[in-house]
Amino acid sequence: MINTPLQNLAENPVKRANNRRSFLRGSLVTGTAIASAAALGERKSFAQSSQPLTTGDAAILRFLAGAELIEADLWQQYAELGGVSRETQSPYQLALQNLDPDAPQYISSNALDEQSHAEFLNAYLASKGEEPVNLDEFRTLPSSIADGAQQIGRLTNLTQLKVDTSWYARYRSTTNPDFGPMSPQVLPQLFAGHFTAIPRSNADLTPRSHIQAIANTAAFHFGSIEQGGSSLYATLSQKVSSPEVLKITLSIGGNEIAHFVEWMDFSGNAVQPPVAPLTDPVTGLTFPSFNKKTEPIASDEPNLSCPVRLHQHELAALRRHSSHKSRPDRCGRRCQFPHWTRAVHRTAEGVYRDADQSGEGSGRGHTRELNRLGHRAVCAGRCVCTSPEIEHESR
Repeated sequence: MINTPLQNLAENPVKRANNRRSFLRGSLVTGTAIASAAALGERKSFAQSSQPLTTGDAAILRFLAGAELIEADLWQQYAELGGVSRETQSPYQLALQNLDPDAPQYISSNALDEQSHAEFLNAYLASKGEEPVNLDEFRTLPSSIADGAQQIGRLTNLTQLKVDTSWYARYRSTTNPDFGPMSPQVLPQLFAGHFTAIPRSNADLTPRSHIQAIANTAAFHFGSIEQGGSSLYATLSQKVSSPEVLKITLSIGGNEIAHFVEWMDFSGNAVQPPVAPLTDPVTGLTFPSFNKKTEPIASDEPNLSCPVRLHQHELAALRRHSSHKSRPDRCGRRCQFPHWTRAVHRTAEGVYRDADQSGEGSGRGHTRELNRLGHRAVCAGRCVCTSPEIEHESR
């Protein structure tokens, strides 16, 4: 028996839009103004300073540009199938709107933001005489064949995701994340298996419980993506040396935090009535109701956008990342990636998997490229990498 209250959702969608969401919607679209055609064509419009970038600052910006290109690829796929459209709403779009009536606008705005971030970072690098990041050679993964999806090569695969859901518990926990056990996976089944977050074809659009489970999977993936970006910019901002570069990382970082706050709220609607409890009749994936006191992450407000302890965890993270005592003077193969770098890789887990599960293909290529950019960003001009794969010397 399918445990779901979805029968009435088409006639009575979740209605939680309020002033907070109106504010968030406005903040989400501000990032799209960062990169314009004129700015891309006139390099002088980017840099207030004529000074060249240090090796460390260039490495940080290139790593961020690579991460933004991957994010843009993810969000473009979500926007094509679940974003704003003038056509008749698909079952996938309607399922996302069961979580929030403004879901298509949020998704389209998030996609535009990530594209503008990548374009701006690459154009700024070029304006400073640095090589921009280009991952086009790795765009070989297939697209969904559902109506609305462009048939183009992709960097990422959203149809076999292993979604990290520990972030949902981390910002609701009473414990300090620097001490004690790791935050639990609130949806261990979603973390253990490989599930699609977009309809792979029109066949996935029914039955209603199946497409709702796909939308719920997307909701938790949204938060997983953006928590990585929020931590990344806050941490790397402490490592840059140029005030101009600091302005860039803080500005884009603030936009990433706005994204994360919205998706933290959004995902909570997938684990409370009327959407939950829900079991996918095709895959067996279950989304319990976290309103029930028997659940391990029980809460009276599963969709709380700003948990009260969020600031405590961020202060703890700031103290941790401000200290470089544990990092050796020389890195290379011994280079110790801090937790935010591991978070990026966990966020990306599963999105590079080929549809045929062969283990080969574009995913390995740009994973190595992102690793290389990440190593250089970790060094950030403070050490010398000895790995033959990442040879560079700090200025």
